[in-house]
Amino acid sequence: MLSLHKLQQQLEHQQAPFDSWDPPFCGDMALRIDQQGQWWYQDSPIGRLSLVKLFASVLVFEGKEYFLKTPVEKVRIQVEDVPFLIHSWHWQQTSAGPALIAVTNLNEQVLIGQQHPICLQDYQAQPVPYIALWRDLQARLCRTVYYQWIEEAQQQPQPNPNQLWLQSTDYSFLLGQL
Repeated sequence: MLSLHKLQQQLEHQQAPFDSWDPPFCGDMALRIDQQGQWWYQDSPIGRLSLVKLFASVLVFEGKEYFLKTPVEKVRIQVEDVPFLIHSWHWQQTSAGPALIAVTNLNEQVLIGQQHPICLQDYQAQPVPYIALWRDLQARLCRTVYYQWIEEAQQQPQPNPNQLWLQSTDYSFLLGQL
């Protein structure tokens, strides 16, 4: 059985040293990420996943705006909600118990827990779970994943029996209200 620490290390997102980079702001780029996680350049969808992954590898969220940031330049892009969606998930058995692994629309795997917590935020006037990722980025759960997680969730007798909770190893999070 895999240890929780080893699983975290396997799934941890490799990052460039963004904090040490201080490039000049070079303006806006005609790049947009729509509410469904589709990336667009000049109103044309970007169909090559490898290109989207390249852009995503330098995407940061700073001061309530999104930028593509490299050591030599920083350009602002538009994001309609959040840049990533969770489109699938699975359980992984670990020495600390079942771990919930969420998979983004770019096939990045995220271990739900203290490093990547869940929070409820309003999306289209409904509370929806969002996952905190790396570089202050977030992913929103697709509706199908949300319904699947509701099937997995448990009601807690206290403090509010109408709440649905889900557990990933030693991390519990509120999924919603009945």
